[in-house]
Amino acid sequence: MKSGLYRLVALCVFALLVSFVAAEQSSGQNRPARRVIQFTGLLLTGDSLKPLPYASVWVKNTTRGTTTDHYGFFSIPVYDTDTLRFSSTGYNKVYYAVPDTLTQRRYSAVQLMTRDTIHLPETVVYPWPTREQFRHAFIHSDIPSDDYDRAMRNLARAEMRERFENMPMDGSMNFKAHVQQHADRMYYAGQSPPIRLFNPFAWAEFIEAWREGRFRRDN
Repeated sequence: MKSGLYRLVALCVFALLVSFVAAEQSSGQNRPARRVIQFTGLLLTGDSLKPLPYASVWVKNTTRGTTTDHYGFFSIPVYDTDTLRFSSTGYNKVYYAVPDTLTQRRYSAVQLMTRDTIHLPETVVYPWPTREQFRHAFIHSDIPSDDYDRAMRNLARAEMRERFENMPMDGSMNFKAHVQQHADRMYYAGQSPPIRLFNPFAWAEFIEAWREGRFRRDN
């Protein structure tokens, strides 16, 4: 009696599984097949129409995507029911739905990207910590009256000497010094370079500079 009951239950379960599989197959046959389309296009900036390189091209709700090249060009296989998402740093995201009425396997489009402009609140930076210090410096500062006074102050002898002593050599001066050193090495190649301690002309220049007071330090 029990064995017959078990067989009946097994037959019922088997019949339900067969009907479920048949229903899934029939629904799959009635569902339209998804067509693969090669989607190519260009991403351009909306304000200047320049190519947008290295932007992200992503198929929404999937793990498929690509990036644009240096000229803003991209190519990706998609289905006719997919939606593409274009994104790049500093630009608003754009979603593009692939048309489901395409008759060919290829599709091209040009997408314009608008800048994501962010307006920040105004920030005022003061060179003094407090308002009182700023007011005191503004009132008591000795500002030159005209351009001539400012030019003469900038061209003062002490100011120019300090700038000359602290200013490093530029590229032209470094190049000339390097060329001069190389020429000296080539000139005395194969022999000992002269010792300026025994050079009478160098001693004459030293004595003249000493008489003129060039080595005198200003207190």
